[in-house]
Amino acid sequence: MMNFDFSNLYLVKPSCELDKECYSRAMHASSIVENAKIFDSFEKMIEDLDFLVATSSVATKSEKKHLRKAVLVEDFSKKILEIEGKIGLIFGREDFGLYNSEIEKCDLLVKIPTSEKYPSLNLSHAACIVLYNLYLSLKTPSLKTGRKINRLEKEKLFEFLSSILDEIDYPDHKRKNTMIMLRRILGRAMPSKWEYHTLMGILSKTMEKLKNK
Repeated sequence: MMNFDFSNLYLVKPSCELDKECYSRAMHASSIVENAKIFDSFEKMIEDLDFLVATSSVATKSEKKHLRKAVLVEDFSKKILEIEGKIGLIFGREDFGLYNSEIEKCDLLVKIPTSEKYPSLNLSHAACIVLYNLYLSLKTPSLKTGRKINRLEKEKLFEFLSSILDEIDYPDHKRKNTMIMLRRILGRAMPSKWEYHTLMGILSKTMEKLKNK
């Protein structure tokens, strides 16, 4: 993290102690360990984050399976300057990675291209590659395109979309996958504040029409 100018480390129920050996291995980056925030649950950890980026070696090429439809790290790193607010890069457990229930709460799933014969990377190696790619983008001048919506605005938009699904009696067995699909679409689009208000206006009129039928 310190190699690539990242300093805010969040840990969810770490399985090891932050002991003398940990600080020794951190060497000159021990301040990152010292200032790490520890959380009891994934849900608590993401409360103050605006944009969540999950990482996984397990992805799908299917257009219909949205949970593990991934964006390559190179493509995401080019987009990062367009995101406003606090971004959380979510890395899973060394042995099991991230659970599906954690991935579905994220705005994007990012994958590092690797051989299909052996796609999994060690956690430390995966983190290094992702942070390196982001470092290159963050240190390269780029035009920003206006303020992006924050997490609160994003969740309000999802609530509105969910309400519309209620109004049209959308099938329950398709609902979860569809909401994940919508989250991924918005995650890739990274709508601006102006786009958010325009979209909310359209959805508001849609809801009004549906209720007056």
